[in-house]
Amino acid sequence: MSTPADTQNTPETLTIRMGSKERNLIERAAKASGKNSNDFILDALRRAADDALLNQVNIVVTPEAYAEFLARLDMPPAPNAHLLETMQTKAPWNKK
Repeated sequence: MSTPADTQNTPETLTIRMGSKERNLIERAAKASGKNSNDFILDALRRAADDALLNQVNIVVTPEAYAEFLARLDMPPAPNAHLLETMQTKAPWNKK
């Protein structure tokens, strides 16, 4: 359950250590994008956090649906013209 403190966007401090090369790179990139280094870093961290969380999608299904999914993965594909053509075409690295 969220509390009022959780929903407020009160500024907090995050301290990170980095080498001078990384710091100079970040400052140059921030300047090139028209941002100060703090805003640049915050935007980059937010994007990285979103990406990390979006990659953790869980799909919950019943055991029966999961068994059906696995069965379909194990089924050979139905023959079709495109598949037959692909299987009969030499791989580009085998063409000489």
